[in-house]
Amino acid sequence: MNTLPEIVTHSKQQMRKSVENTQRELATIRSGRATTSLLDTVKVDAYGQTMPLNQVASVSAPEAQLLVVQPWDKSLIGAIEKSILTADLGLNPSNDGNLIRVPLPALTEERRKELVKIVRKLAEEGKVGVRHARSEAISEVKKVEHVSEDDKHRTEGEIQKLHDDVIKEINAVVEAKEEEIMEV
Repeated sequence: MNTLPEIVTHSKQQMRKSVENTQRELATIRSGRATTSLLDTVKVDAYGQTMPLNQVASVSAPEAQLLVVQPWDKSLIGAIEKSILTADLGLNPSNDGNLIRVPLPALTEERRKELVKIVRKLAEEGKVGVRHARSEAISEVKKVEHVSEDDKHRTEGEIQKLHDDVIKEINAVVEAKEEEIMEV
């Protein structure tokens, strides 16, 4: 049986995980400027297995509208280029035999609005995770025996405040991402 402080600590960890997952997901959504995390979801067929791009090449963003992928093994350049093309990111890579340049096309207004919808959906998924952690923690608090009702009530209030703070944090992250996307 968990103690009240253990329940609060566990719920805090669960809520933090939801925030971190949401931030990681949002980082892979393209905004107007190049970020290396844009290619985090790309998987490359290399050495007989599927590997994340960052395990076979280094990715950099030397300019606001350009990503550069430098493979560690030149023989993988074709496989990496193909993986970026088929990753459904709307990117058109080109290679010069040594490295791959990935220019980022300008986003249309329509595409920006689609991306904002995706951002909001991902944020809602993160909030659902936070709410789930809260309800799980509160039901655990109700099960604790040999503790006064006042302590239980105080702990539930602490969990609710934690929940509210984390939801505010997710909202702030989403707002910043939406501004970044809508910036022309």
